[in-house]
Amino acid sequence: MHGYGDDKAKVIARLRRIEGQIRAVTQMVEDDKYCIDVLTQISAANSALKSVALLLLDDHLGHCVRQASAEGGEVADEKLREASAAIARLVKS
Repeated sequence: MHGYGDDKAKVIARLRRIEGQIRAVTQMVEDDKYCIDVLTQISAANSALKSVALLLLDDHLGHCVRQASAEGGEVADEKLREASAAIARLVKS
């Protein structure tokens, strides 16, 4: 089971809401809405995605990394490298 198993329903609900936001942004462009209004909605969707990413990262650290740390050795090292790379990607975006 993945680390987000307990939050799976919450993650799916948030992603579906974000999917709706993206469809709304597409509709705004199709309807020639004001640029700043479109950008505001894109910013909101971006923030929502980051929120989901942080939830998944927290779950990963609390489950996968914690479990690997208990095992120790190369497994723990690999999970820490994965977590560090994920954090770096989030900080970049």
